[in-house]
Amino acid sequence: MGVELDLVLAPVDTSDESERAVDYAIAVADRYGANMHLLHVLDERVARGIETGDVTAEAVAEEHRAFTDRVREQLDDSIGLSNSSAAGFSAQRLTQTPGSVILDAADELDADFLVIPREVETDQLDATLGKAALYVLEYASQPVLSV
Repeated sequence: MGVELDLVLAPVDTSDESERAVDYAIAVADRYGANMHLLHVLDERVARGIETGDVTAEAVAEEHRAFTDRVREQLDDSIGLSNSSAAGFSAQRLTQTPGSVILDAADELDADFLVIPREVETDQLDATLGKAALYVLEYASQPVLSV
């Protein structure tokens, strides 16, 4: 009895660790003939910057498009790629954290496998996923690879 995976979820931010995790997500998707979904998780500072006008939504969207295009270039034609974005925090919904956003997306997308970067110390503006790794590992109902 073999393992069947249809969708690998790769939460991403702008960190180098996130890019490395995507390499692993691609390998898993390729090995199991699965599709892949990139979930761009916005750091609290970026989301707040968009609200205040210090950061333009178009600039963030362009950065996400560029990242997605780089990933698409690494894929062979057998792997379908989709993507979405979500704010990791919310002033209106205090229980919204990067970890809960990732798990909610995994359930909504019916993801079979998650690949997430481990926690690292960084001052990079939009590096938020490492903070969520432990939460995702602890509460995910899907298998999780933390790299």
